[in-house]
Amino acid sequence: MLVPSIFNTSLSNDFFNDSFDNMFRDAFRSPFGSMNSASYMSTDIQDLGDKYQLEVELPGYEKKDLKADLKDGYLTISAERNINKEEKDEKGKFVRRERYMGSCQRSFFVGKEVRQEDIHASFENGILKLIVPKKEIPAVEDRKYITIK
Repeated sequence: MLVPSIFNTSLSNDFFNDSFDNMFRDAFRSPFGSMNSASYMSTDIQDLGDKYQLEVELPGYEKKDLKADLKDGYLTISAERNINKEEKDEKGKFVRRERYMGSCQRSFFVGKEVRQEDIHASFENGILKLIVPKKEIPAVEDRKYITIK
C-alpha cells in the first residue's frame, strides 16, 4: 500500500479546526510566504493494478535539481533550486516571484519489499513521474503458543 507520510488535507472536513488553524497560521505568516511540502509538491497517485503511478508537480525545477531515494520502505523525493535574488531576465530585475524556489521534500511509504531497481522515474515538462510496483505483503505468521508445564 502506498501512503503519503505527510498529509496536507484533513481526511475529515472539520470547518472549525481548519478555520482556527488558518487564522492562527495567517497571524504569523512570513511576508515572503510559506507552504508545506505537500502544497508545492502536489502529487497524484494512481492505482494501475500491479503498480502505482505518482505524478509530482515541480514547476520551475530541472532534472538536475531532483533526487529520489529509497530507505527503510520510504520513497523520498527532494528538489533543490538555489535562489539568486539578483537574477534578471532580458526585461529587467524581478520585483516579485510567486513560484516557490528553494528546497522541498516529500516521502511516501511504499513498503520494505520494494527495491530501488524496481522503481522507474522520468521528468518532463515540470512533472516527475514515478512507477512503483506493488509488492505482496508477507503474511503475518499465526501466533504459536508454548505449553507451560
